[in-house]
Amino acid sequence: MSDGLYPEIEPYQTAFLERDGHRLYYELSGNPTGPTALFLHGGPGGGTSPRVRRFFDPDRYRIVLLDQRGSGKSIPNVSHDYEAALLNNTTPHLVDDIEALRQALDLNQWQLILGGSWGSTLALAYAEAHPDRVAQLLLRGIFTFLPDEVDTLFQNGRAADHFPEEWNAYVDYIRRSSRDWEREQHNLVGAYQDRLHDPAQRMDAAKAFVTYELSISHLFKNHDRIAETMESPEALVPFAALEVHYMLYGGFMRRGQLLDDVAAIKDHRIHIVHGRNDAVCLPRAAARLYDALHAAGSGSNVTLEFIEAAGHSDSEPRISTALRQAADAMADEAAR
Repeated sequence: MSDGLYPEIEPYQTAFLERDGHRLYYELSGNPTGPTALFLHGGPGGGTSPRVRRFFDPDRYRIVLLDQRGSGKSIPNVSHDYEAALLNNTTPHLVDDIEALRQALDLNQWQLILGGSWGSTLALAYAEAHPDRVAQLLLRGIFTFLPDEVDTLFQNGRAADHFPEEWNAYVDYIRRSSRDWEREQHNLVGAYQDRLHDPAQRMDAAKAFVTYELSISHLFKNHDRIAETMESPEALVPFAALEVHYMLYGGFMRRGQLLDDVAAIKDHRIHIVHGRNDAVCLPRAAARLYDALHAAGSGSNVTLEFIEAAGHSDSEPRISTALRQAADAMADEAAR
């Protein structure tokens, strides 16, 4: 574990789950008879990667990775069929997909769900809808879709306090391509969606949008990751299109839903990991979730760990190590 994670492993099973026009890729790795851990990727649209298997001890956990609708190896991918991939693509649909996958695996309960960024949103939404079907939550980079979280990242320019060049490039793409800047400047996410809908502008819009977010996702800009993503339409287009799709509609949840409904999970074991210097998901969002859980009656079963000198991405060494250590500790707790 020279990089803080477990060694690379290969899945022992891959399959597709058929869901109302979507074929969802999932895979199993690790210990086939161990407690089951589900990884929920970010974005929306980020897809999974072999690296995320390595957060979990493969000798203990049965590890499940799922590519959400429209992303990764799931079919259709947004880059191949834009309209079909966005059809029936909402948070309630994704929550139902997770429940259908649990049933397909003949699993009574997920022992652990690890979700980061948008994955934390989806993990909370699922757990609040099906509290008896998950025992533990490990959440990284909390995003609850309150308006200040969305606007800080995509509309009001607060990101420019620390990333002025990146913010200016994000805005300038819309300004340069706009026929009605006076209107579009008040809804930048909507302006990006208009361009993503247009096949002639889709790639340029996706590159501008994703470059901005990836540029502020690390404490130190990860140029290699940005370049790699730009060269892969199957990763680039879903990242932009699905994120814009969900941001425009408040995550397809009522305002404040995830905080309002925390009583459903107040007795669950929940550990929150959040980078102190996260510019994508506000550290105060993690504090608000933690406070809401405690106000609902949680005690020492809910813990919050701010990671110093760390940004947003789970590929940052301090973040990835904290997640691996937490997954180990939660396996120990479950075994007691």
